[in-house]
Amino acid sequence: MGSVAFAAAAFAGQAGFADTNMPFALDWKLEGPAAPYFLAIENGHFADEGLTVEISEGAGSLDAIPKVATGAFPVGFADMASLMKFIDQNPGAPVTAVMMVYDKPSFSIVGRKSLGIETPADLEGKILGAPPPDGAWAQFPIFAAANDIDMDKVTVEPVGFPTREPMLAEGKVAAVTGFSFTSALNTMRLGVPEEDITVMLMANHGLALYGNAVIANTDFAKENPEAITGFVRAVAAGWKDAIADPDAAVDVLAAHNPAMDKDLETRRLKMSIDDNVLTDYVKENGMGGIDAERMDKSIEQMQMVYKFTNAPDPSLYFDDSFLPEDPLRID
Repeated sequence: MGSVAFAAAAFAGQAGFADTNMPFALDWKLEGPAAPYFLAIENGHFADEGLTVEISEGAGSLDAIPKVATGAFPVGFADMASLMKFIDQNPGAPVTAVMMVYDKPSFSIVGRKSLGIETPADLEGKILGAPPPDGAWAQFPIFAAANDIDMDKVTVEPVGFPTREPMLAEGKVAAVTGFSFTSALNTMRLGVPEEDITVMLMANHGLALYGNAVIANTDFAKENPEAITGFVRAVAAGWKDAIADPDAAVDVLAAHNPAMDKDLETRRLKMSIDDNVLTDYVKENGMGGIDAERMDKSIEQMQMVYKFTNAPDPSLYFDDSFLPEDPLRID
């Protein structure tokens, strides 16, 4: 997918000072969960930080990482597990996470109750549709181990992303791996009643891994620490505004993607808020940071599905030094 960019000019608060240009690479298309970043532009939060922000859509969880590592973008949005692998495979790559956004990842099993899927154990003896490059599928062995699922009793059907939800809707598979707010809503859109759909968020079933985070080019960050901190503050403000009024957030997004189904994308945004962003941890501690003990556990779990070439080092994957001193309250 080609990168489609949408620019918004921001004006610095003090005359005579040029804005810092901060192109931002998303992980995916312009769907509901992208709305807070456009809202941060629309409501002037980036402008208040003296930043000019241009947002580009992406093509998957891996997409933004090399863009930021090469310096093509100073900041991006990417899955933490993918970032950890990239850094392990590219030692010294100038990229790290600076702000956690999805405190709980969207990795999920989405199944149909009418096909016998209500709990993790129900997957045994059933057909699971899984796109080989899917981030949720990559973590399935962790989920299986945490829930005592015998993977030999699960028939895995490799499927493409475009055919994943149609196969579930047609009953050709009983469940699929995917992002909760993607696979569940896409399946409903294909005519499957909401009450027939089971969503098992892996983070609620033993998965300690974190989800998507704002990542930064570390060379840029060292030279522009205030710009990174300002970017982080503006992102949190955009999410706070979106939580307060999801409909208004999607209205802003729709100006950049007129073909979107606004009702569907509002539901998708609300799901991401409830399941991934506004967690109990975030309500207590504010947005952006991580828990060191959980990070250590997530690395342990990662080693179940990925063999590190180099010794895992949490400090390479997440740098909290750019977070504001005051907690980023979004509730």
